[in-house]
Amino acid sequence: MTRPVPPPLEILARLVAFPTISRRTNLDLLDHIEALFAGSGARMHRFAHEDGSRANLWISIGPDIAGGVVLSGHSDVVPVEGQDWSSDSFALRIADGRAYGRGTADMKGFLACAIHAGLQATGRKLARPLHLAISYDEEIGCLGVRGMIEALAARPSAPRFASSASRPA
Repeated sequence: MTRPVPPPLEILARLVAFPTISRRTNLDLLDHIEALFAGSGARMHRFAHEDGSRANLWISIGPDIAGGVVLSGHSDVVPVEGQDWSSDSFALRIADGRAYGRGTADMKGFLACAIHAGLQATGRKLARPLHLAISYDEEIGCLGVRGMIEALAARPSAPRFASSASRPA
């Protein structure tokens, strides 16, 4: 029997609750995501920052072959100091059909949907792999993802396509 997949808004509420401000740890958030995929057959690998305080997370679902699609997003958010929030910025609030909380639009909303899709894909017979790439320190110049990209490019099972919902520059 497979575990039920939490709905995207439930996943989003948990992600928003982690104050993963750039240059601060994201390890608790990654622990949570790994726990969601535990026992699912997904292959997970962390690419840690040199000081060990934060990391990228790579999750592969399906066959261990070249190709497939990457759903890529970052876990960090910009600081909230000096901003006029009318509610707790690290607590998801739904009002008038909209989700409010730090990172809901960039990037935790996308991550919640990608995680949901990944959880739904586990246990299915996929022709090509589905990968999730969760990086850190994007908000300060895409610094964290660089080591993960280099390591993944050297693997024989490199993905073919990548998608991210990040806003245009």
